[in-house]
Amino acid sequence: MSRPVTGTTSTAPSARQVWTRVRGAVLVVALILTGGLALATVRSTDAHGALDPRSADPHGSRAVAELLKARGVTVTLATTLAEATTATDTDTTLLVTTPDLLTDAQQSALRTAMKASAARTVLVGAGHASLDTLAPGVTSAPSTLVTERAPACTLPAATRAGSVDLGGERYELSPGTTAETCYRAEGLPTLLLIPGTGSADTVLLGSPDILYNSRLDQLGNASLALQLLGSRPHLVWYLPSLSDTSATADGTTGDFLALIPSGWRWATLQLALAALLAALWRGRRLGPLVTERLPVALRASEATEGRARLYRKANARDRAASVLRTATRTRLAPLLGVPVQDAHSPDLLLPALSARLPETTADPRNLLFGPAPADDATLIRLADQLDALEREVRTS
Repeated sequence: MSRPVTGTTSTAPSARQVWTRVRGAVLVVALILTGGLALATVRSTDAHGALDPRSADPHGSRAVAELLKARGVTVTLATTLAEATTATDTDTTLLVTTPDLLTDAQQSALRTAMKASAARTVLVGAGHASLDTLAPGVTSAPSTLVTERAPACTLPAATRAGSVDLGGERYELSPGTTAETCYRAEGLPTLLLIPGTGSADTVLLGSPDILYNSRLDQLGNASLALQLLGSRPHLVWYLPSLSDTSATADGTTGDFLALIPSGWRWATLQLALAALLAALWRGRRLGPLVTERLPVALRASEATEGRARLYRKANARDRAASVLRTATRTRLAPLLGVPVQDAHSPDLLLPALSARLPETTADPRNLLFGPAPADDATLIRLADQLDALEREVRTS
């Protein structure tokens, strides 16, 4: 420590080392993002979401929409409540794909439009959130799996279609409510036809599977879908959307979380839990430092230089000065006749040093037990003075 050290030594990984470690993960993420963007771009013209009459995806409904057009039915897509109610008249079937997503104000406005027209209204997957308003006298029971079910009723559309893929919501009728009940699951129907005034009626469809592209050619799904949606010359296909301003007309906002499938919510929760566990694992305490024998022998000069650079890197002048003073006191004590265990006691070491060097110009107390150096120059000067003091004792 008698000369200034140059350069720095750090245990932190360099930028090159960090890049070497993470470049594989970065490459994988980049490939996934690139592939996702490419796939989204390619499919952007066909993929519009579930039950969308423009979508050719397995859960889209383009197939049934095209079949209806081929039978002479005009299909109009509506994404706002105003578009849906304005286009509805006596010769119209109104299909509401997700009635439970409508706000209370939207449901009330839709119910008013249903009663004012002589149209047929088909509600897909209506549950307790919408039945009280849109289908009074009907309550929902625990849902069931979608599977092949027989009509078990006299509704002409059902008897002609035969067995179909149906399930989902099950319905119970309040006393005094009249309806055709079909496709029962554990005694409760998954399809209801509630007659209204004149030619108006309301159809409750427990699940949307018969409208999916992937299931339309199975069993009697196509027949039932065409009969329920094609009984009038005009079909209004209402897809509720977040952009509909009527959703906030009552001062409330739509439930965005309700638009996220439950599987995605559970997956997000699991990923968050996994991230938390990983953070706890990587952030665990390693415990106190312990002394460990080095597996190889190091030259004293290399160890001294390495520690000196670490001290300099951390600006640990106090620690460096303490190490220098402790080593000097340990070496001086035997020369002065002081036991090694008392080498660090100023009351024992300093009198012996003064007796050995009565005419020294140095200040032994300040050199051996003084404060930490204020800067690097002072630390270097301290090291030189300690060396000079030790030489003076040895030669005296």
